[in-house]
Amino acid sequence: MGFRVLLWLVDLHDNLLSGKTGHLANGVGGACVALMCLSGILIWWPGVDKWRRSLIIDWKANPRSFNWSLHSALGFWSLAFIFMWGISGIYLSWPSPFNDLVDYFDTPQSRDLRFGDQVLAWLARLHFGRFPSLPLKLVWTFFGLVPVALLVTGVVMWWNRVLGPWYRRTIAEKHQLHIQTTPQSR
Repeated sequence: MGFRVLLWLVDLHDNLLSGKTGHLANGVGGACVALMCLSGILIWWPGVDKWRRSLIIDWKANPRSFNWSLHSALGFWSLAFIFMWGISGIYLSWPSPFNDLVDYFDTPQSRDLRFGDQVLAWLARLHFGRFPSLPLKLVWTFFGLVPVALLVTGVVMWWNRVLGPWYRRTIAEKHQLHIQTTPQSR
């Protein structure tokens, strides 16, 4: 029973339970994650005067500001991990371009493992957090959960900035229309 569950989880992670289509989607997802990291840096940059403030969580702020500071700090401190997972996700979905790049810069001349091959092996190791040390596995687990927190805090910020005002405006317009069309009793 346990082994079948493990195989199911591996198929979910590798192929999204959808075979080659899921494998392709995973590569696209890895590219999207890497691009979101790069765009996140640009969006995050608060300027020369205020960048330090964006590195910490303001625990005493109002809920809206707290959510922003949480998203900002988590995004900054986890950027290298998440970017690595995006790039390694692309590599694990489409290894050929990476291998071709290694071949281009370092042609095989001996039986020794080339530097580029070592980098690719480490990329896979880092992606899955294959370390013998429990503290490192715990760090990987923590940072592995950060994207979920970024998703939630990002959706909350989007709601506050885009959907919330639209929703309130729509409700106010419907209420105003209802008042105008309701006959008044004397």
